[in-house]
Formats: sequence, structure tokens, C-alpha cells
Amino acid sequence: MKKKTILIVGGAGFIGSNFVHYYADLHKNSEIIVFDALTYAGNLKNLEAVKNRITFVKGDIANKKDVENVFSEYKPNFIVNFAAETHVDRSILGPEIFLETNVKGTQVLLEASKKYDITRYLQVSTDEVYGDLGDTTGTYFTEETPLSPNCPYAASKASADLFVLSYFETYNLPVVITRCTNNYGPFQYPEKLIPFFLTKAMNNKELPMYGDGKNIRDWLYVKDHCRAIELVLHKGKIGNVYNIGGHNEKTNIEITKLLLDKLGKSHDLITYVKDRQAHDRRYAMDASKIERELGWTPEYTFEEWIDGTIDWYKNNKEWIKSCKK
Repeated sequence: MKKKTILIVGGAGFIGSNFVHYYADLHKNSEIIVFDALTYAGNLKNLEAVKNRITFVKGDIANKKDVENVFSEYKPNFIVNFAAETHVDRSILGPEIFLETNVKGTQVLLEASKKYDITRYLQVSTDEVYGDLGDTTGTYFTEETPLSPNCPYAASKASADLFVLSYFETYNLPVVITRCTNNYGPFQYPEKLIPFFLTKAMNNKELPMYGDGKNIRDWLYVKDHCRAIELVLHKGKIGNVYNIGGHNEKTNIEITKLLLDKLGKSHDLITYVKDRQAHDRRYAMDASKIERELGWTPEYTFEEWIDGTIDWYKNNKEWIKSCKK
């Protein structure tokens, strides 16, 4: 009997590489193909510990030939799509690549999945597709919340989600979508808040804080996200969306001061700068559906695993240097 084969697209990035590690440990008899374009945020060093347990293929999801080649050679049963341009600031400066990778790339993957009659396709999305909860408290995004993205990145992810659901409705493609809150943990490219400020503070450089710093995000340790994705991939209902949340809301300024305190650095390193365009005030997820249907709840506490994350960056300065190169 042929081994089950999973194609992990964007598997050399932050969440993708953590998922590769998690899946390889959990499904030792599966064939794992990692497909990644190795853009600035993708790094083969992220996969060093599992390199003998996976097959790596370099390719671009927006390139039909690249995608056709990997599907025809390995004939995967399961597809998990992490591949995306994800940095909001970059999307404001240059939206085109977000359209190319996040929207066109997703459609190319869907078409190949339809052609090769895959068992399950999972699209990894984001809470940002829902828009902004504003200054409200006690309100949350549910899977029924209308999509209302406010920046080009979020718009591209919302568009991709709609393509995924359209392939379910039109072609009966077996798809599922996960939408998660902010992640933290090892292997995150140092442009996102926690690794960005960590690496700056470690070198006593100023930390540019947008606006008043009171924008609220819900934080989840990346391994909890990986657990949720694996559950939805194998047990989620076809055609459904699952929100994933950490029940751990914190303002950006809280996070920043916490990092400085743990590094023994002065709060004077914080410099307030002009707010970013279309800067959503608050995101927060209602994750009751995945908790109720699949029994998933976060296992890792922020208080414990933020320390582990800080230690990882302190102990992996060569990795940081390789990213900046």
C-alpha cells in the first residue's frame, strides 16, 4: 500500500517549518514533500533537524509548471498551503506580489489539487480577513463574521479564502480553511513584532512603536497552531472554516515592555512613530467551534513559552544573521 503523501507548501517559513517538524514526529510513516520558493522569509536552516525525513522541492506556487511538476511526480494525498506573503507593511508598499502569490498562487494549487483528485486541501489563513473589532471588548470574530479586510495583505488572503470555498462549491474539492491569531515561537523571520523587537533590543537599538501602542492582538504559541492544523486536516468537516485563537489578548506596548523587562533593557528604547496606514485596532477569535468539534484547546501558556521563545532567539544569533543576509 502506498504511503500517504503530504505536500506542505511554504514549509520553509515560520509556521510552515514548525508544522513540518510537528507532522514528521506525529506521522512517521507518511511521505513529506516540502515545496517552497525560498523567498526572504523561507530558510532551509529551519528544516535542518528533519532534512533526512522530508523531500524538499524548490518552486513557486504561482508558477503552473512548478506546481504541475511536484504534483505529477509525488501525487500527494494531502495539501497544506502555508505559502504567502504576510507582512502588512510590505503589502502597503507593494501590493502586487501579494496578489501574485496569495491569490494567483492559491488558484494554481487548487487547480492542480482538482486535477490530481487529492484527499484534502487545507488553506492556512488569518484573523486579519475579518477586519477590525475597534476599541470594543468582549466581542470576537466567529466563522460567520463577514470578511472585511482593510490592508492589501488581508485583502489578498480573503480573496484566496473565497477561491478555496468556490472550488468546494463548484467542483466539490475537499477543502478546509483555518484562520489563526498572531503566532510566536522559533524560526519567525525578524520583521514581525516579537522577533523584530527582540533582535533590536538585544543590540540596544530603538524599537519603533506605531501610534500609541495600544493595538490589541491575541497571541498563540506556534506549536498549538500546528496541532490545530493537523486536527483540521484529518478530522475537520469538508467545506468548513475553523478559527484558532489563544485567549491571550495583549496590546503591542504590553508585549514590547515585557520583552524589554525579560532582556533587562530600558523602556527608553521604545520610540513612538507615526501609525501605520489601515492599522486595525483589535483582533480576537472565538475558537469555540474547533474546541467543540475537534477537542482542540491551547496547551502552551504565554507566560511559559514567551521565555522559551526569547531564549531561542538569544541562542540562535547565527540564524538571525543568516536571515538578514
